[in-house]
Amino acid sequence: MKNSSLPGRRLALVVALGILATACSKPGPEPAGGQTAAQTGGDLSPFQMTNGIGPMTEEVKLGPVDPALAAQGKALFDAKCSACHRFAEKYVGPALGGVTERRTPTYVMNMVLNPDGMYTRHPVAHQLLAEFMTQMPNLGLTKDQARQLLEYLRTQASTKSGS
Repeated sequence: MKNSSLPGRRLALVVALGILATACSKPGPEPAGGQTAAQTGGDLSPFQMTNGIGPMTEEVKLGPVDPALAAQGKALFDAKCSACHRFAEKYVGPALGGVTERRTPTYVMNMVLNPDGMYTRHPVAHQLLAEFMTQMPNLGLTKDQARQLLEYLRTQASTKSGS
């Protein structure tokens, strides 16, 4: 038996989706020059501009590389990051060789822990999204795991790349 209200339901769904898409795509106020806040970083503090946006709200202080943490970080990298990142070349995401020389430790950890907030509000992350057209997923890592990854990335500082 054919349901005669099916075309009506489809039309209602299409209309509802159209309204939702229109409502979600309304642009907010733009800063001078037509750039968004994520492009300019205009709504960020100097700390956030340097260290990113996320749960790391104080500067991460580093000592010598901790081999045990780095080994744990390598295991995490191999399991969670290597599908999209290489060290000496761009892949799905930017090359990570030397990233700890280009970004602060706090920035790296905030990017790992809060990619959504970083892409939305930080101009460097926003530019990376525009360049790679792929947003890093939130991997659900803890601060301790992000610190382990950071320690492993420090061991790869000499693997330079251009990104």
